[in-house]
Amino acid sequence: MSSKRSSRYRRAKLRHLLFTVGPNRLTGGRLLDRHHAAGIVTRRIEIECPLWPRAFDGIRIAHISDFHIGDLLPMEKAMAVVEQLANERPDMICNTGDVIDLDCIDVGPLFRALQAIEPPLGNYLVLGNHDELDDPDRLRNIATASGITVLDDSTIRVVRNGDELTVGGIEWARTPQACRSRLDRTVGPDGVDLLLSHNPKAFDHAGELGIPLVLSGHTHGGQIARKDRPDANLAIAHRRSAGLYEHGDSRLFVTVGVGAWFPIRMNCPAEVAILTIRSAPAG
Repeated sequence: MSSKRSSRYRRAKLRHLLFTVGPNRLTGGRLLDRHHAAGIVTRRIEIECPLWPRAFDGIRIAHISDFHIGDLLPMEKAMAVVEQLANERPDMICNTGDVIDLDCIDVGPLFRALQAIEPPLGNYLVLGNHDELDDPDRLRNIATASGITVLDDSTIRVVRNGDELTVGGIEWARTPQACRSRLDRTVGPDGVDLLLSHNPKAFDHAGELGIPLVLSGHTHGGQIARKDRPDANLAIAHRRSAGLYEHGDSRLFVTVGVGAWFPIRMNCPAEVAILTIRSAPAG
């Protein structure tokens, strides 16, 4: 572990004590028990995407993000999420990062269970900022050994009936400028049809590049939102924090995620998203 990563890890450990362990101790364990008892909803959403390749009209993408496996999401609850996904029979699984919360434990069982769903168009992962706190290389290796395709500033072409869909993914980048740099390194002359970015701040430049669809997480939807207003929440550092957004003919979907980094959610239930992508006339 580098000194830089070690410093980030120590700060994350302090936040964990302040926002997870501390409040739970003050409530005698009741806060965490209530959090663990909360369900994880399945949201089914249809997205009209003008730039989406017509040959892939109607594909169903299971979008998962922000498991934060650890104290707030034990492995057994993460495995129950996989059962939810398996029942949906998606064409593709896209995981936009923060699989682990703090320490890089063995999440091989989760990755193997996701791969056992056998989505015909592939199973993809980009790492989030929490994935990089402890041992990101180990996490990548576990995912790859389980059959998951890890996209680190890279792309892959998915072929179905002779037609191609280019899926790309960028590594964690904190600022819009850092996201821009990673995108410019990743997107080649033929472009990208589907981009995975843990941070939704990549969307501004993705729209400039004409990328049809971007999937992100990271925000948790603030975990506390106004009733019936998921975009009005505590994720104040993000203009796009929950749901569907447009930039010209490009689209962004931000999931509020499976897990949490403090044990309270209000009007913002944890979710897995089943996205049906439709080609649509340009706007």
